[in-house]
Amino acid sequence: MSRHLLLASLFKDHYTWLRSRAARAMGCHFSGEDIAAETFLRVLGLPDLSAVREPRALLTTIAKRLMVDTWRRGDLERAYLASLQDEPANSVPTPDERAELVEMLLRLDQLLDGLPGLGKAVFVHSYLGGLTYVEIGQQLGISKSRVQQYMEQALAQCLLVLVP
Repeated sequence: MSRHLLLASLFKDHYTWLRSRAARAMGCHFSGEDIAAETFLRVLGLPDLSAVREPRALLTTIAKRLMVDTWRRGDLERAYLASLQDEPANSVPTPDERAELVEMLLRLDQLLDGLPGLGKAVFVHSYLGGLTYVEIGQQLGISKSRVQQYMEQALAQCLLVLVP
């Protein structure tokens, strides 16, 4: 069977099921549509559709990853917007600047994936907040030497990801 026919059959047989399942998980019909559509876009990029033996398992795995990414993005965006409430009105970024900042935070979160939460916090406070190790330690309730250890872990993680 051709790639086009395989994809069409997969879509016809499973799209409605996946959309309903994603909508239920996301608590929103429109988000379910988005997740299902993005899932099939990812399937379109797979090299060999004929190798798919359990289509619903594949679709579920891809959709769950997309949902986690969506929730993570929402969490980061809410945290960022909450931090803006303390800023003066004239220093609040435009919607476009905000979107760029959220994208940057998502990329940074992916870059530091695998580090503990404090490790990520130390890195962000140091590089984005411009705080010293002593200030970071005071803010997070950890020692300066522990801050340094977390920074070493974060920088090692960055090297692993950025230098193939």
